[in-house]
Order: sequence, then structure tokens, then C-alpha cells
Amino acid sequence: MNLTWFDSNSWLIEMAGARVLLDPWLVGDLMFGNTPWFFKATHRQPIAIPDNISFVLLSQGLPDHAHVETLRQLDRSIPVVGSPNAAKVAQSLGFQSVTALAHTETFTWNQVLEVQAFPGSLVGPNLVENAYLLTDLQTATKLYYEPHGNHSPTLKAAAPVDVVIAPLVNLKLPLVGNFIQGGDRALELMQWLQPQVVLPTTTDGDIEYEGFLNKLIAAEGTLEEFGDRLHQILPTTQVLAPKSNQRINIPLKTKPSVLQTT
Repeated sequence: MNLTWFDSNSWLIEMAGARVLLDPWLVGDLMFGNTPWFFKATHRQPIAIPDNISFVLLSQGLPDHAHVETLRQLDRSIPVVGSPNAAKVAQSLGFQSVTALAHTETFTWNQVLEVQAFPGSLVGPNLVENAYLLTDLQTATKLYYEPHGNHSPTLKAAAPVDVVIAPLVNLKLPLVGNFIQGGDRALELMQWLQPQVVLPTTTDGDIEYEGFLNKLIAAEGTLEEFGDRLHQILPTTQVLAPKSNQRINIPLKTKPSVLQTT
């Protein structure tokens, strides 16, 4: 398995022979509506859109997960898999193959990579977006991703999960509290899933932030502190800190092949 982090929530996942572009924000600015005075994020260095994308995977319909300017740069023949809200964004842009996954539903690529949707981030009073479990059906290698720290207890049945991508520190706002949940919530997730490797997401990377909202956001805890706490309960789990736009080979213990029968 190889992973490339493109800052914020954006990843290229290479597993089971697939190249999965996850929650891509690669070009242009990131804003919520046309309000740069409120929040604006800009990559300090240009990021090239990866080639040979097998499919795009979108966890949410919000701009920091389904970034319209980036999606417009992609070939519309590339399949898109996403939450129902994210699927609407892709459909509005003219993508030819769009699969909306409700919670518990699955998508299978080339009969070798399964994507299962789990309840993820609460982004509105009655709107819960998607978390994902990706499984290599030949090796049984598993990867879990959720960008806000909202993890469903139903995940316990999927353990062990080899690789986890999730927030590891808290981000908080005055009066709101933690809108990104790492820390204790992440430690609980590690106990559920018993991963070999964990990587942080929703971290800054090589990004310049502007706007009123950014001045209010405060981090609670550090990656080093989380690693120390994790070592006390899961001493063999590795915490990897990715660098922006650098491909990482994930060190995993091999598993026996899983034979698929029909």
C-alpha cells in the first residue's frame, strides 16, 4: 500500500492495484461560498493532479471534500463514489458514472477492492456524512478513513483494520468546542480497530490560511503527545506523519491471500 497526502483531507490511496483519489482539493483556493474574508486556504506549492485515477472517493458534499474547482479538472469518465450529498455535486458537474453510497452500502472496484460506507461526520442537524472502510479482497488488507473524528461503534465488527487515517488532535472553536475530534476520541478508535499504522488527516500541511474563522481555530494537543499516549495502549502501532505531496510506502505485516468464491 502507498499513500500520498495532498494537505488537508486530500489523499491518493494505492491499494489492490487501484489508485483512489480521496476528497481532492488540489487546485485553486478553498472557500465556503464566495467569502474569502471568512475563510480562505491556498496551497503554497502547486499540486499536480495524479494520473491513472481508478475512481474518486468523496466522503462529504462540502467544499473541503468535494472541491468543485478540482473536480472540474478531472476527466468526466472517471467513476465517482461518494456520500449522497457528494454524489449530487459530482452529478451536477457531468460525471458519467456516479455511485451514491448510503451507510452500510458497498462499492466494488474490479472485484478486488471493496469500499463500505459507515456513518461519519455530523455536518448539520440531521445530516451524517460518510466514513469509509476500504478492503483489498485478495489480501484482506483494510484501510479506514474519517476526517472529523466521528466514528461509528459499528466499526468494531471490522477489526482489525491495518491502516487508519483520522484526526489525532482536536481543533476547537469558541462556544462550539471541538469540531475536529482527535485525542481521546482517536485513542478510542485505535482500541476498536487495533491498526498497524495510523496517519493524521485534517492537518495544515503546506497551506496558507486567511480569514476571520482561521483566527478563532485553536489546536488542542500535538501529534507527539498522541503518539506517546497511543504507545501506552498499543505499543506496536506506528504513527506516521506524512509530508505534503510525498508518496509513502506503508509498512504492513503481510497476510495470507483470501480466496474469493462465487
